[in-house]
Amino acid sequence: MTTPNEPTNPYGEQPKDPNDPFRAPDATPGQPAQPPAAPQYGTPQYGAPQYGAPQGSPYGQPGYPVANPASPTGYSAPPPNYLVWAILSTIFCCLPLGIASIVFAAQVNSKWNAGDFVGAQASSKKAKQFAIWAAVLGVVLGGISLAVRATSGDLS
Repeated sequence: MTTPNEPTNPYGEQPKDPNDPFRAPDATPGQPAQPPAAPQYGTPQYGAPQYGAPQGSPYGQPGYPVANPASPTGYSAPPPNYLVWAILSTIFCCLPLGIASIVFAAQVNSKWNAGDFVGAQASSKKAKQFAIWAAVLGVVLGGISLAVRATSGDLS
């Protein structure tokens, strides 16, 4: 049955199924039907943890195993990478040896994080050696250059 302002259903009157999840709830007599309440602002959706709760792995996956390098191998902290010394020796002393020092210094942390503790220590040692060699070579070549310019009288 329809009112004059309601459009007619071309399929006729449909029976009301009480188990239909999309069926609008019946209004109590004398009150209009209310829409369902909206979720509160800030409430997590679809089983997400509460805000501020400790975050685990997403979607219930097991976490990525993180090895404790101190216990099985005896190493407690990554070796120094000497990156600052490598950059300074590259700029102020000897470019080729400084670049080699930068390359080895950049390998230290990535090897340590990959679990290659011996390789990280070797790269740290090589980075330090190349930085020292670059500094020594820069000082020696600078001294030779100064001596040559002083003996030729071209210091100005």
